[in-house]
Amino acid sequence: MANPARHIFFAAACAVAIAVTLFFPLRVAAQDLAPPQGEVLLTINGAISMHNDAEAARFDRAMLETLETVTIETSTIWTEGVQSFTGVPLVALMQAVGARGDSLRATAINDYAIEIPRSDWVEGGPIVAYLNNGKPMSVREKGPLWVIYPYDTNPKYQGEVIYSRSIWQLDRITVE
Repeated sequence: MANPARHIFFAAACAVAIAVTLFFPLRVAAQDLAPPQGEVLLTINGAISMHNDAEAARFDRAMLETLETVTIETSTIWTEGVQSFTGVPLVALMQAVGARGDSLRATAINDYAIEIPRSDWVEGGPIVAYLNNGKPMSVREKGPLWVIYPYDTNPKYQGEVIYSRSIWQLDRITVE
């Protein structure tokens, strides 16, 4: 035979849990990013757990600058001589949005799109650059955001596949 006191206790505990949920809803801060205050440069959506606008994470320059910053000194096939690129490591950006996918679909303002596999989201890998030689990049200068790999420091970053992933005028990423 069931214990009536146990049933009453269980019912009371459920009632308290429901009341607490209704009157004191939990705020899951880990899923919230601060909203951008300036012009949005990058929108990330898809399989992410952190948002600041419905189903997306939108970043202005100031927000990107608050994340881990790295400077890469490298030559590129699109520029002359060694250049200095400053930005957010792709791995840190994906951690900031709680990316759960296996690849990224990176898209430029002209709708050029490429896939970047999760295997590229590594320490010492590509950055989402917002400065070239210490200055913001205009759209005409392949900005405002450009995925840059450390081409000169690792031979595996010197090939057509990686060059195709070095998308400039980046403005959206979908985590797939």
